[in-house]
Amino acid sequence: MTAEGHNIDANLVPCGSDHGHYFVKKTFGKPTYCHHCCDKIWGMLTQGYACEVCNFICHDKCLKTVVSYCSGVALQLIKNPVAHTWSEPQHVKRKFCNVCRKRTEDSLCIECEVCEYYVHEDCQDLAVSDCKEAATYVPCIDVGTIAPHYHHMKEGNLPRDSKCCVCKKTCYSNECLAGMRCEWCGATAHAVCYRQMPSECDYGALAKIMLPPSCLTIPRTELPMEQLLNISSPGGSASGTEASSAHPLSSPCKTTADEIGTEREREKEDKEKEDMEILRIYDGNNSLRNQIYRTAAVPKMASTSQIRDIALRRFHIQGAPDNYYVTQVLNDAGEEENLEDPVPLRNVKRPAGARAQIFLRHKDDPEKAVVKAYGGWLRVPMTFCSMTVDRDTLVQDCIADALDNFGLDRNSWNRYNLIEVSLEKGLAERTCNHHENMLQLVRNLRKDSLRRYHVMRFYVQEKEDPHDHAVFVGNLPVSLAQRQYERILLKLLGAKEKPFTAIGPIYFEYGSLVITFNTAKAATAAVQKLQNATYEDKKLIVLCLPNVQPKMLAPDCEPLLVLVNVKSGGCQGSELMKAFRKLLNPFQVFDVLKGGPLVGLYVFRNIPKYRILACGGDGTIGWVLQCLDIAKQDAACFSPPCGIVPLGTGNDLSRVLRWGGGYTGEENPQDILKDVIEADEVRLDRWAVVFHEEERSQPPTSSGAEDCQGQAGTMSNPEDQTSMIIMNNYFGIGIDADVCLKFHNKRDANPEKFSSRLFNKTQYVKIGLQKVFFERTCKDLWKRIELEVDGKPVELPNIEGIIVLNLLSWGSGANPWGTAKEEAPFTKPTHYDGLLEVVGITDVSRLGLIQSKLAAGIRIAQGGSIKITTHEEWPVQVDGEPHVQSPGTITILKSALRAEMLRKPARRKDGTKKVMEQPSTSKDDEGYGIRFGRNLFKKRFARFEQRRRSLGRESSRRRKEVEKECHSAVDYTEHSSTSHEGATVEEPTVTS
Repeated sequence: MTAEGHNIDANLVPCGSDHGHYFVKKTFGKPTYCHHCCDKIWGMLTQGYACEVCNFICHDKCLKTVVSYCSGVALQLIKNPVAHTWSEPQHVKRKFCNVCRKRTEDSLCIECEVCEYYVHEDCQDLAVSDCKEAATYVPCIDVGTIAPHYHHMKEGNLPRDSKCCVCKKTCYSNECLAGMRCEWCGATAHAVCYRQMPSECDYGALAKIMLPPSCLTIPRTELPMEQLLNISSPGGSASGTEASSAHPLSSPCKTTADEIGTEREREKEDKEKEDMEILRIYDGNNSLRNQIYRTAAVPKMASTSQIRDIALRRFHIQGAPDNYYVTQVLNDAGEEENLEDPVPLRNVKRPAGARAQIFLRHKDDPEKAVVKAYGGWLRVPMTFCSMTVDRDTLVQDCIADALDNFGLDRNSWNRYNLIEVSLEKGLAERTCNHHENMLQLVRNLRKDSLRRYHVMRFYVQEKEDPHDHAVFVGNLPVSLAQRQYERILLKLLGAKEKPFTAIGPIYFEYGSLVITFNTAKAATAAVQKLQNATYEDKKLIVLCLPNVQPKMLAPDCEPLLVLVNVKSGGCQGSELMKAFRKLLNPFQVFDVLKGGPLVGLYVFRNIPKYRILACGGDGTIGWVLQCLDIAKQDAACFSPPCGIVPLGTGNDLSRVLRWGGGYTGEENPQDILKDVIEADEVRLDRWAVVFHEEERSQPPTSSGAEDCQGQAGTMSNPEDQTSMIIMNNYFGIGIDADVCLKFHNKRDANPEKFSSRLFNKTQYVKIGLQKVFFERTCKDLWKRIELEVDGKPVELPNIEGIIVLNLLSWGSGANPWGTAKEEAPFTKPTHYDGLLEVVGITDVSRLGLIQSKLAAGIRIAQGGSIKITTHEEWPVQVDGEPHVQSPGTITILKSALRAEMLRKPARRKDGTKKVMEQPSTSKDDEGYGIRFGRNLFKKRFARFEQRRRSLGRESSRRRKEVEKECHSAVDYTEHSSTSHEGATVEEPTVTS
């Protein structure tokens, strides 16, 4: 089976000792492995057993210890079903189908974007809706009470290095679908060992950054899970409206005459030659109307009970066979006639050129029926309760009886709804009318489709939804007033009065806002209208947002907000985002191309402490920090630290913070998340680059009156000529900005060609060579601009470009400043010292040498404020974003907006974290001398102890030398303590 653990209740369906399997003895003609113990099956004849339904194979000795449920009954054993989010059909290698247990290379396969669940496209109908339940918040739980979380086990497709957490042996198999794995903590175990694991899950190594499901709510809407997770649906799938408005019509296996393959036809012809007959079996009236049936080979001399048992097996229906019977279909109108023993197939009518058609029916009691009501969403101890309904039982009576069985107040039935949930082909819900007749409802379901009835449930659910129905709307015009945004929304919704209760926050700079609704029905209706709407030829971005309850978070929990740009650099973000969704809560991973970073920042706005992982290039990191500046005003966490996964071309900030020069795809995503947990928080200086264009001179006029009138008419506001950009990495003017501008123009003209990091770098080289031999537009730049540092003019050398550095990394890891050592008159530069470094570039050839790390630029100055005055247009770039700047002044000042970043921990060769001791070097620190001496004493004493253990029988003379060395450290500590009592503390110097 595909799922095991806490979400499975074996009492839902009577499976017997075989766990729902239909085992038959079988002789295998090729090497075969047991799916239970993973050992090879040996022998000549009838070596083992195989299930006729799910292809589960095992030894004779393993038959009695099998714990995996059959795929035929798996769907009916799930307590709280959660729909999967399917990917596009593709060929997946080295995986196994979770339904038929065969390799996925055999045919097209689809996988869940959230959990490790793989199925063939033809097996999708029998897939178990048991995805990760990512939102389980219950309002009745006391504040501060951490609800227990249980393992969510899935079978097979384990990582190669999987070890059983019980017996510590390898549990991975590349020969069959075997082994169990928890989707939350990643713990793996053998099928025979996993039940010895503790039932509660601690989220494993990622517990600190995991967003627990118990603190999260999602809207109770008819929208599919793909839309709630902001994942693009497969092209062939039905839309959310269609999937929610009507249930599938019949059994999940759509087997029609046109879909039967040549190989299957041959098998059937062979069976017919062996006195077998192929029947078309329908499980209800809907399946007959839509010609959706299943075929079965039955002996021509079979009795009605044998035909009935085969039909039950084909539709995977468990239960007492005596409650079912079969009839023959007389015509397309649905008329039927009972089959009569002893040989019922002799008298069956067969249409011309077609097979015999059979109905599978249930023996209904006209007076009563047994109904199961589930309380999974109420989080009650009982999974379900059984009730007997008669002709007078209404839905409201059924709700009252269910509440009584669950231990709740039956008189409060009007606060609850009865939800009809179909598990067939995902999930489909319908709220039952309180005045509906329950017996008639059950009989109609059985008559339409027996298979659908057996995978359909009735859940009792509270009417009051604890979720805050917030909808994010993006791609609106920027910088409008709130009233204008309201008019646009009312026009797009086709409403005269506001259907939403609140609007805001409004992100004017990005043309985005959040609207809140009172009910899920109103929110769903608005989303369905807006998701296909356009305004000013732009399609709106509409998202239903989850809601986080921070009061349910553990004190030491710092959830991680993952923001991924899927188009950065080599377009590797899609696979990385899929991996993070599987490792973390899928609702804490966001695609910044669908709504921007503001969506995730709004969802996390009430969390008091969290971290951010931005996956993209330097432009994406700057975008995230800029959105953080906007959203932090209303957030509980003012400055969350931000880590980086480098997906861009340059990745200079990532290099400085040790996250690497580029994501190659070979890194384990789980190791990246572990590095985020252990990362150190560091400060990043941010700078405001203010561009102020000089006022253009007015043309002369003929008279003074006209001159005054002209001046009054053309007088402009100085603020209109001023713009500001926040700089994180570097600023450039001249030759480097000119090369960057040419590259961006080429990429904008053909964006589809610039999808490779290597291709992007080759284009930079090509543009640089053109500048060397054909174009020198920045010649004599040093004569045509003026530079001031900290208010003092600086004389420029013969250069063609100026680079102002905040980081010691530029242009994909190059360092124009040169060595980072402290050399007079300059101090050692860092990204948090409050200083900028000004470097000059002589020509394009020197630019190439800097890129090749064979030379450095010309050090010009170092200061806290930079002012550049230009009298003509020059290409400039800020953090790799170029443009042509008009004449005027460019001022770079320290910004009040600070950023906390995460620096990846340094590791030794064995993979352990290297502890970087950085004692204070300030002479004004009172305890400097004492701490320095103590640290020196500890180091030398540890060295002494290590040597003393290794000396063994060495001469006493050598031991005395080591002891003398240790005593010198003690004397130095006493000397430091004595000097600390004086007025000043001098920086100690240690001589050996």
